[in-house]
Amino acid sequence: MASFDKPWAMTFLPDGHSLVTEKEGVIWLLDSNQQKRFSVSNVPDVTVRGQGGLGDVIIHPEFATNNTIYVSYIERDLQDDAFSGAVIERAKLSITHNSASLSDREIIWRQSPKVTGNGHYSHRMVFSPDGYLFITSGERQKFTPAQNMAMNLGKTLRLNDDGSVPEDNPFFGNGEVTGQIWTLGHRNPLGIDFDAEGNLWSHEMGPRHGDELNIIERGRNYGYPMVSQGDHYSGVKIPNHEEYPIFKAPELAWVPAISPAGFIIYKGTFFSDWKGNGLIGGLSSKALVRVTFNQDDKGVWQVEEAERYEWGKRVREVEQDKNGNIFVLEDKEGGRLIKLHSDN
Repeated sequence: MASFDKPWAMTFLPDGHSLVTEKEGVIWLLDSNQQKRFSVSNVPDVTVRGQGGLGDVIIHPEFATNNTIYVSYIERDLQDDAFSGAVIERAKLSITHNSASLSDREIIWRQSPKVTGNGHYSHRMVFSPDGYLFITSGERQKFTPAQNMAMNLGKTLRLNDDGSVPEDNPFFGNGEVTGQIWTLGHRNPLGIDFDAEGNLWSHEMGPRHGDELNIIERGRNYGYPMVSQGDHYSGVKIPNHEEYPIFKAPELAWVPAISPAGFIIYKGTFFSDWKGNGLIGGLSSKALVRVTFNQDDKGVWQVEEAERYEWGKRVREVEQDKNGNIFVLEDKEGGRLIKLHSDN
């Protein structure tokens, strides 16, 4: 398999090719054997600082007919580049026998407002089964924006595929930015996916421990920074969710932290025992973390960590191809793309 310089995200094309982003600003096209074919031209320019650079990449649900992809990255403020924020571009991907390029590039979403610092951008994306674009937006290490409805920081957002705001969003009609909001009270959500029943799940890094896995429900407030299962790095205690049940508590939390990164809910059959399980990349935990989801007859979720698979490397991304094969990307320089093997 191929290796990369600070890989961040991966997505599969219908023909078995794939795209891999590198934080420094490169998008690689891989062939159906997941070997590097060539880099994509006319990609966004990025300035890498801290956690910011080139980020996620996904394809439109109708990519086979419209060749449309979505790319997230960090944009500096033109007047003062100490300020920055995540943006999402929509573009057409063209592939020939010896090249690949983007065209018709258009920014369809921006974090608002841009702030100082270079952390907690999040900017992960997923399409819902009914064709809406969901985006994770971190609170940028500023805490209070997660509860500020005039900002789209610290939120899960729901947009139409062109970046416009759906009129049935829970806060539609209260301004463009507020109208984007689906849920609030998040810290740094770095993974998001739908299960086979259409439930939306997202994980996020807690402050000092208290990483969370949440079911994302329309209009709910998940409490950060008012509550958390972890504490501030300064040692200052944060009330936990149980003390303020007005906030939606996580279905699973980790103390100590696993530092969750990429995330899929497995929908294939190749790993038959894992169907419906969540697979989470672990950074500080240096593991692939598998979780199980069960719901009782009263609708109460039981979400549990089932197993960790460790080989001493930070795991940045997890993806599944159309045949049910699972791939993981290791973090940092020389990060390898690894195909998992089934014992079945």
